[in-house]
Amino acid sequence: QVQLVETGGGLVQAGESLTLSCAASGRIFRINDMAWYRQAPGKQRELVAAITRSSTTTYADSVKGRFTISRDNAKNTINLQMNSLKPEDTAVYSCNADVRDSYIGGYQPYWGQGTQVTVSS
Repeated sequence: QVQLVETGGGLVQAGESLTLSCAASGRIFRINDMAWYRQAPGKQRELVAAITRSSTTTYADSVKGRFTISRDNAKNTINLQMNSLKPEDTAVYSCNADVRDSYIGGYQPYWGQGTQVTVSS
């Protein structure tokens, strides 16, 4: 099995920064795309940022210019550097990864348990 563990959430004031990290472990042959999603109370889960294995990135319009996603393929980790945080960034942030567990298998999506980010005004 594969586990994704997020760290780095917390409570910050508007304008401050926070970095989230996600580490994948377990039966991993190769990881393809990785991403951060978030879900605020009463809202649908939304894609925040995604990164391919070759580090091509995609961002939600609401976070462009403020958030930066990065990855380390050797360590099977991704980070999300969040700057100039706003109250509307408050949500549970979850890590997602497409993982192949053997050379003959296909890619399967895995999710972390989520980490709370709260931005006070």
